Amino acid sequence: MSTSSETADSESDADSQSEQDAASESDAGDEDRAPTAGDVVDDIAANGESEQEADAEPESEPESDLESKDDAASDDEQEVEADADDAADEAERVTLASIDDRVGDVIRVEGEIASVRQTGGPTVFELRDETAIADCAAFVEAGVRAYPEVEVGDYVRIDGEVERRRGELQIETEELTILDGDEGDTVAQRLADALSDEARPDAVAPLAAHEPVAAVGKSLLDAAEAIRRAVLESRPIVVRHTATADGYVAGAAVERAVLPLIREEHPRDDAEYHYFTRRPLEEAVYGMDAATNDVTRMLEDRDRHDEKLPLVLLLGAGSTAESLDGLGLLGVYGSERVVVDAAPADDEVAAEVDVLVNPAREGADARDLSVGALASTLSVAVNDDVRDDVSHLPAVSYWENCPQQYLDLAESHGFDADRVRELREAVALEAYYQSYQDKRELIADLLFDADEGLAGHVSEQFRIKLEDEIETAQANLERREVGAISAAVLDSDAYSHRFDFPPTGLLVDELHRRTREGDAFVTVALGMDELYLRATGDLDLRAVVESAAEKAPAAGLAAAGIREGRIEFLTGARDEALEAVLDAAAEQF
Repeated sequence: MSTSSETADSESDADSQSEQDAASESDAGDEDRAPTAGDVVDDIAANGESEQEADAEPESEPESDLESKDDAASDDEQEVEADADDAADEAERVTLASIDDRVGDVIRVEGEIASVRQTGGPTVFELRDETAIADCAAFVEAGVRAYPEVEVGDYVRIDGEVERRRGELQIETEELTILDGDEGDTVAQRLADALSDEARPDAVAPLAAHEPVAAVGKSLLDAAEAIRRAVLESRPIVVRHTATADGYVAGAAVERAVLPLIREEHPRDDAEYHYFTRRPLEEAVYGMDAATNDVTRMLEDRDRHDEKLPLVLLLGAGSTAESLDGLGLLGVYGSERVVVDAAPADDEVAAEVDVLVNPAREGADARDLSVGALASTLSVAVNDDVRDDVSHLPAVSYWENCPQQYLDLAESHGFDADRVRELREAVALEAYYQSYQDKRELIADLLFDADEGLAGHVSEQFRIKLEDEIETAQANLERREVGAISAAVLDSDAYSHRFDFPPTGLLVDELHRRTREGDAFVTVALGMDELYLRATGDLDLRAVVESAAEKAPAAGLAAAGIREGRIEFLTGARDEALEAVLDAAAEQF
C-alpha cells in the first residue's frame, strides 16, 4: 500500500534524522566539556597514533597510582612547610641598637630579659642585648601575664614587629623562645664580652692633680666599672651618703654621671627614677636600720617587679667595723657592695665588700681629701661627659683647708670663693631638712643649674640660723684645762635647739673652728646620752673610748660614730662619762 510505504519511509527518515541530531548534540557536548585526567590529548599526528587508537576510550588509572600521586602531593606540602621552618630558623638576627630604622619591619632579636612588668594590657619584657635595651610587648588578654615561664635573667629569642608608641620604640612580640644549652651560652658570652668592653673605662683622668686621688686610680676604675656594668645589666643602683654638705656633694656628683647613662640605655621615661636611688644616711655608719630598709625594698622590688638585686654604693659611709652587720646583711642576699671613703677604712670592711676605694689602704695621706672630691673624680671615671658639670664640686665639699688646685678649678668654671661658699651653705641647710629624702631636683638646681638667687636665698637662711646658735653656745661655753689640753665644753642639751637647724655635729664643727687655740685643744658638745668630740690634732676615737671605759666602767661608753666623733653613754653617768673622755683625750696628746 503506497500510503503505508510512504509512512514507513517517512518514519525511517525521521528516525535517521533523530539519530544524526543526537550524534551532533553529543559531539557539541564533547567540545564544550573541559578535558579531564582521563581525556586523550589530540596529538595523533605528532605521536603517530592511528585513528582507532585515538578514538578508543582511555582506560581508568589504577587506584594505587592515584594514591601515589596524593602521597606525593602531601610530601611536597610537608617539604614546603619544612623549608619555611628552616628559613625561619635561619632568620637573620638584628641588634637592638639598629631598630630605629626598622619601624614596621618584622625582626628577630636575642638577649637577656632585664625586667618584666605586667600592665593593664600587655606584658612588657625589657630585653637587653650587646648593644642596647628595648621593650617587647606580648599580649594574651588584658592584664594576663604572657609567657609566664619567662623570668628575669633568661636568655631569649624574640620575633616581632617594630612599632613606635607614644614616641618610644617597642617590639610587638609574635614569638618568644627561651634559649638554653649552646644557644643560651652563646648569647650569654656575647653579652659578657660586650659588657667587659663597654663597662670598664680606659683610664681615670683626675679633675686636678692630687696625690691621694692618684693613689687609688685602679680601685676607682674598679668602682666605675661596677657602676657602669650595673647600668648595662639593668641592675638598680642605690647610693648611700651622709646627710652633710660633703655627703650630698659626693652623691650628687655620682648621680650627675649615672643618670645620662641610664637615659641612654633604657627607653622608659621614668627609668632614671627606677634604676637610680639616692638615700642619705643620718651618720657615716651603715647600720642594721639602713641595711634592713634597703634589703626590704630590694626584696619587694624583686618579688613584685622581677627586678635584679641592686648595686649598693656607699660614699663616705660604711668603711668602719661598725658597719659590718649592715654590710653582711646585704651580702647574705648577694647584693654587690662598693665603698668609697676618704677617711681610713678598717681591714674587716675590705674583706666584706666587693670594691673598696680608700687612699689610706694604698699608703696615701688623705687628711686633705674630702669624700666630695673623691666621688667627683669617680663620677668622671663613670662618665667623662660630666667633667665640666662637676669641676666645682670638690671645692664646695670643703669647709676649710681646701687644696688650692680645687679652688682654681672651680674659679676656672665660673665659681669664685663666695659662690662656692654659698653653695656649700645652701646644701648643708637643705641636707638637714627631710634628711632621709634625696631632694634630687632641688640639689640639682643648687649645684648644677647655677641659680644664684636660689643658692643665695638658702645660704642666707643658713647663716642666720647658725649665727643664732653659735652666739648662744659661745656665751655658755665652759673652759677647762685637763692635763696637757685645753677644752671647751658646751652643754648642748641645755644651750641649743636640739630639734632645729643646725644639727649638733655641724654646730660643734663650727664652734671648734671659732674657739680652738693651739695644737692641743678639744671641743665637746655634751648631750643627755651622747657627746661630740673635736680636736686640733689626730685623735684615735676608739682608743679614747677604750681608755675612758676603763676609767668609768659603769658609764656604758661606746663609740657610736667614728667619723662623726660621737660617743654614747648612759644618761645617769653623764658627768662621769665627760670626765673620763677628757682624761683619755689628754693622754693621747
